[in-house]
Amino acid sequence: MEFSAKQIGELLQGVVEGDAQVKVSTLSRIEDGQAGSLSFLANPKYTDFIYTTGASVVIVGKDFAPERAVPCTLIRVPDAYAAFARLLELYNQIVRDKKGIEPGSYISETASVGDDVYVGSSAYIGKGAKIGKGAKIYPQVYVGDNVQIGENTTLFPGVKIYSDCSIGSHCTLHSNVVIGADGFGFAPSTDNYKKVPQIGNVIIEDHVEIGAGTTIDRATLGSTIIRKGVKIDNLIQIAHNVEIGENTVIAAQTGIAGSTKIGKNCMIGGQVGIVGHISIADGTKIAAQSGVGADVKEQGAILQGSPAFAIGDYRRTYVVFKKLPELDKRLLDLEKKAAQENN
Repeated sequence: MEFSAKQIGELLQGVVEGDAQVKVSTLSRIEDGQAGSLSFLANPKYTDFIYTTGASVVIVGKDFAPERAVPCTLIRVPDAYAAFARLLELYNQIVRDKKGIEPGSYISETASVGDDVYVGSSAYIGKGAKIGKGAKIYPQVYVGDNVQIGENTTLFPGVKIYSDCSIGSHCTLHSNVVIGADGFGFAPSTDNYKKVPQIGNVIIEDHVEIGAGTTIDRATLGSTIIRKGVKIDNLIQIAHNVEIGENTVIAAQTGIAGSTKIGKNCMIGGQVGIVGHISIADGTKIAAQSGVGADVKEQGAILQGSPAFAIGDYRRTYVVFKKLPELDKRLLDLEKKAAQENN
C-alpha cells in the first residue's frame, strides 16, 4: 500500500517539510533507505545518515535542526521514535489483517468461533473450544478441547494449546509456544519414578506476549497463571503452578521452577534460574545468568550472581574476586619468605 507524506503527517499529527505528495510503500532504517521508503531519526548518533539517506520520507523530532540540505521530505513530530513505533503497529495490523476459514483446517462441531476470526490451513480446534472475535489462528496451530481464546489474540504457526487452558484477549503467542503440557511431577518409587498426574490448567490474562519456543506447564492442581501485561521472551520454561504478576518482563532462556510466585513489574534478565516454591517481591530486577534460590522480600531489589544477592554487594565482591590470583600469589610469597626467615 502507498501513502503520501501528507497522509502520514496527518496520521501522526506532524508537520511536513518538503514534498507533501511524495509516496512511500515500505519502511526502512535510515542508513538503508531507498526511494519509496519511510524511515525515522531518533538517535543523534545516526544524524549523519539523514544527509545521505535514499529514503523518501524521514520522521524527525520537532527540535531537529539540519546543518545542511536534506535529500528527503521531513515529518516533524514531538517524539520520532514513538511516532515510528505507532506506524509499525499500524503496518503490522495491515499485514496481519487475515479473516476467514482456510480449507484443510478442522473445527469441532461443538466449538464456538466468533466473528472475523482467521483459521489457517491444518489448524485444529477441539471440542468445546471458544475462539473470540477477531482472533487469528495460523496454520498448524493446535487448540485443544475446552480451550478459551480471547478477542483479537494471535496464535502464530505451530502453537499448541492443551485442553482446558485459557488465553486472554489481545495476546500474541509466537511460533511453537506450548501452553499446558504436563508439569514435571514424579514421585520416587521403589526402583523408578512414578508420574504424578497433572490435572490443572494454564490461565493467561489479557495483553500478554509470549516468544517463540517458550513452554508454560499446566498446574498439578489449580492453575499456572500469567497475569495481564506480562511479556515473555523466546525459549523460556515456566513450570507448574507458577504465578507471574502483572507487567513483569522475562528475557530469553530463563527457567522458573514449580510453584514460585513472581510479583508485578519485575524485570528478569536472560538465562536466570529460579528455584521452586519461593516468592519474589514486586519490582524486583534480576541480572542475566543469576540464580535465585530463596525468597526475595524487599520490593524493588536488584540482584545479581549465583546465588543472587544485592547487586551493589555483588559488584564489590567481584572486584575482590578478580584479584584472587594476585592475592594468592602474594600469600605464597609471604609464606616462602616466612619459611626462609624461620630457617
